[in-house]
Amino acid sequence: MSYLLYGTDLSAINGVGLNTILTIVSELGTSTDKFHDSKAFVSWLRLAPNNKISGSKVLSSRTPKGLNPLTIALRDAANVIGNQKNGELTMFLNA
Repeated sequence: MSYLLYGTDLSAINGVGLNTILTIVSELGTSTDKFHDSKAFVSWLRLAPNNKISGSKVLSSRTPKGLNPLTIALRDAANVIGNQKNGELTMFLNA
């Protein structure tokens, strides 16, 4: 299903199930052209920290609040990967 829409099989990624794929499709639609780069996409997901800097000192680096269903689905997929004992991405998350 995701191969026809995005040109890649998202179900081949460990931790990404049918519900995650359906959330991606429902939130993004059939195209990711509305984001000019990955920074804009991460900002839209509210995963990028909102750094408040004065001079060279970081005053705050909180992630903005917001309930985006796609953000929740991607965090859940990351938690599944992190809880696996053996997996390609497990060592990356546990490092």
